[in-house]
Amino acid sequence: MKKYLLIAILTIFFSCEKDDFCTENPVTPNLIIRFMDASNTKLTKKVNSLYIWAEAKDTIYKNVSLDSISIPLNTLTKKTIYNFSKGNDSINKITIEYTTKEEYVSRSCGYKVIFNNLKVSKSSSQKPWINKILTTTKTINNQNNAHIKIYH
Repeated sequence: MKKYLLIAILTIFFSCEKDDFCTENPVTPNLIIRFMDASNTKLTKKVNSLYIWAEAKDTIYKNVSLDSISIPLNTLTKKTIYNFSKGNDSINKITIEYTTKEEYVSRSCGYKVIFNNLKVSKSSSQKPWINKILTTTKTINNQNNAHIKIYH
């Protein structure tokens, strides 16, 4: 009887797996935007009274002053549209188009989405505050550097 009990305990002990934790946070990368000075293109420049919201969604940033932001892209579609407003200035609509590819990360993290073939365009009402948009990469697979630079 003791022999069977010992075998049962050893079987349970050696059949257990280590806990698996996802260390990537977030798994799917956000779009990193850096705001730059239009008159001196090497310098960053804060945007004061910045409001950002996705088309038909709630506001993501509300009355903040930042020189860079991180915003999510829609993984279920091939484009995401954001509205950017600065103080009382007009609204600039930014359209981000891409293709998506799922990549397996691990059992605990699951899959992440990689955004490829990044294209950005803008439209605005009568009084635009964004001068130029520069895409610094065609692929978004991490959050280490800015993917887009907006000059204002």
